[in-house]
Amino acid sequence: MSAEPVERDRYWFDQTEHERGVRILEAMRLYRAAESAMRRRTQDSMSMGENDLLALRFLIRGRQRGRDITPTDLANYLGVKTSSITALLDRLEAGGHLRRVPSPFDRRRTMIEPTDHADAEVRKTLDQMHARMIAATSGIDAAGGLAIVEFLERMRDAVDAIDRE
Repeated sequence: MSAEPVERDRYWFDQTEHERGVRILEAMRLYRAAESAMRRRTQDSMSMGENDLLALRFLIRGRQRGRDITPTDLANYLGVKTSSITALLDRLEAGGHLRRVPSPFDRRRTMIEPTDHADAEVRKTLDQMHARMIAATSGIDAAGGLAIVEFLERMRDAVDAIDRE
């Protein structure tokens, strides 16, 4: 075992709980900044806005789960008004990323689904990044993984509480 991990451990454990908390929050801030930059690069490489990419990922996940998705479902997921979703759908359809198809159960309803081209483009763009993120979890044992998940759930609850107050 090298001296570096021992130094890192000593540095970490000499801190007060407050100092550790500040260091953790700073690490999270830096991660969020890096993730935001990655999302901007991804959006730029695909010539899409954030909602466009979120919409495609939602549609692709829906197809993987065998779920039929309506424009209203997508509007609810994105948190936008159904009247605003039309422009987004028009843009994605014009770019060859989605299709509007009639519902097999109700002719009055329109379903939306990603094209195979969109699925391949999103996978090509995001699969390498996802693989690198999974690799970053390598070496975390079950207890460490549980601690991280529980911490992130507490952080999510903490930031969600801001909207409720």
